[in-house]
Amino acid sequence: MRNCIEFEVYGDYALFTDPLMKMGGEKFSYQAPTYQALKGITESIYWKPTLLMIIDEVRVMNSIKMESKGVRPIEYTGGNTLANYTYLRNVRYQVRAHFVFNEHRPDMAFDRNEHKHHNILKRSLNAGGRRDIFLGSRECQAYVEPCVFGEGEGFYDNYGDLHFGTMVHGINYPDETGRDQMEVRLWNPVMKNGVIQFIRPDQCDHVRPIAEMEPKKFDSTNVESVEELYNQYEKR
Repeated sequence: MRNCIEFEVYGDYALFTDPLMKMGGEKFSYQAPTYQALKGITESIYWKPTLLMIIDEVRVMNSIKMESKGVRPIEYTGGNTLANYTYLRNVRYQVRAHFVFNEHRPDMAFDRNEHKHHNILKRSLNAGGRRDIFLGSRECQAYVEPCVFGEGEGFYDNYGDLHFGTMVHGINYPDETGRDQMEVRLWNPVMKNGVIQFIRPDQCDHVRPIAEMEPKKFDSTNVESVEELYNQYEKR
C-alpha cells in the first residue's frame, strides 16, 4: 500500500478506556485497542498537520488478560480519591497504517511531499518514535519497532470470529473534517483470527457531536517544511 508503515507496539499494560465505565470514577479497558489509540501511537512516531494517519488493521499477538489495580487519582477539587482501574496485561500488537494528505488543510499545501514524509516516518519508526509511546493511557508506557505485518505466531491465529460489541472508533477533530465541532465515532468491530480490519473514519455511520471547536491555525510561519526536516536528517 502507498505510504504504508508496519510496526509492532508492546508494553506491560494498556488501558483503552471504555467511557461507559468512567461514570463512577473507575476505569475499565476495552479488550482491544481503538482506532484512535493506534492513530495516536502512529502520530507519536511521526506527525505533522499536513498528514492524516489512517489505521488499516491491527493484529492481536498475545492472549487478552485483564488485571485490576487500586489507584489514588487526583481529584479536580484537590486531594486524592480511591478507585480501581482494570488494565490489559502484557500486550503486543502488529499495526498496519498509511498516511494521506489532509485536504482540509489547504494552508499546508506547501508541505505536501509524500516521498520525503514517508522516509522521515520510516526513520522515526526505526528510532522508536519521536514522542513518548503509550497504550491508551499515559501511565502505560510502550515501545515500537518495525515489523512485517502477519509474521510470527499470534495467540488468536485460528480462533475464528470474536465480537466486541459497540466500541468507540475514534474522535473527529475540526481540522480533519472541515466542521467546527468535535465528534465521537462508534462502531462494532469483529476480530477474525486475531486481526481487526478498521473502517475509515468517514465510513462510520454512528457519529455524535461532543462540543464546538475550531481548528488550530498552522502555516509556514509556525511549521517547518518537510524539506528542512529532511535536510537535517541527511546531515546527521
